[in-house]
Amino acid sequence: MTDWKKRIPTIMTSQELLDRAFARASRAEVMGSDPFDTVKKTNIAKINGIGDMTVTTLLKYVRAFPRMEKEDEFFSELVDVIIGVDDLKKALASISWCAEKASHLQRMYLHKVKKAPNIDSVARATREFYGRFSSIVKRIEPDLLFAQKARDSLKQLPSIDPKIPTIVIAGYPNVGKSQLTERISSARPVIAHYPFTTKGIQVGHFISGWRTYQVIDTPGLLDRELEERNAIELQAILALKYLAVIIVFIFDPSETCGYSMERQEALLVSVRKNFPDIPLIEVENKSDLEWGGTGKRPRISAATGEGVDGLVSDIHARLKADRMAAMDELPR
Repeated sequence: MTDWKKRIPTIMTSQELLDRAFARASRAEVMGSDPFDTVKKTNIAKINGIGDMTVTTLLKYVRAFPRMEKEDEFFSELVDVIIGVDDLKKALASISWCAEKASHLQRMYLHKVKKAPNIDSVARATREFYGRFSSIVKRIEPDLLFAQKARDSLKQLPSIDPKIPTIVIAGYPNVGKSQLTERISSARPVIAHYPFTTKGIQVGHFISGWRTYQVIDTPGLLDRELEERNAIELQAILALKYLAVIIVFIFDPSETCGYSMERQEALLVSVRKNFPDIPLIEVENKSDLEWGGTGKRPRISAATGEGVDGLVSDIHARLKADRMAAMDELPR
């Protein structure tokens, strides 16, 4: 996702586009064999300058946005939540239409100027081109504004690679998700802004065998029952189903997180219900506290590292089993 983030330029308003194009055209001057030929060639250069610059810029906008490929369902759902895929496609289609229409006007008025019998006819054709050209560019002002807003929103998306299998850390706030993400990641996780949360999402990496996996902590997402979510939140959460190969669910039996074990168990039921096909590892954190645990799950301390090696071994084993199963399914 990072390449296209750098590729999307700042999108100008229709007036900014026109001002830049007409400023360029005002500098055009081409000498001809006589005064009439000079006027004709200069106006041809003006029309070409305005048309070429505007069409090139509009098409650059359209091509810079990532294509909503069907196989990249995670990214498509994120875009749909933040912006609306259909709205974005509509805006880009309008910008593309404008580029095509502008190119058509450019060709049509070049022909008129070339065939003009006198200086007045050249001036009249050029003025007519200016008016019609400006009109069609101004028609897409709402689409340009929408595309700029979409650009700003997309650039805030976390750099999550949907092609890399992902370990998702879930559980209520303050149970130790961020600490665990740091513990099991091969490098310090990157904090990236996520459009549905008040905190940044943590993205780390986990090496198992010869493969690299992403580890993401999901503050503000998988931290309360999904049934309590509104439609937009739910869609954002369910986008994770395209990434997760394992969910590590963390309990805090000390309840110092501010949530009872009863509520934490209810969240686990909700996550299981909504991610039924994704393997789930349950652990109880904060073993360094005197509260102990329930005895139902492995105990760890993300703060001190106690028990984390065992969890990592469990994750490795699950991932290896998945890889072996995938290899068995390959045609022989």
